[in-house]
Amino acid sequence: MRAWKLLGLAGILAGVATGAAVARDERVRRHYDAGEIRERLHKRHDEALAREAPPAG
Repeated sequence: MRAWKLLGLAGILAGVATGAAVARDERVRRHYDAGEIRERLHKRHDEALAREAPPAG
């Protein structure tokens, strides 16, 4: 019975840690203004297109 309690406690702690990490990432993400987000998305899009393009030659 004690093993089940420890397993349950470990699950709860893992959930709390995951929630804290998600909250931290959300705070970082919200810190950007619209212009910065737009620039980053355009840059990522251009990089993705460059990876997909066949080599010239």
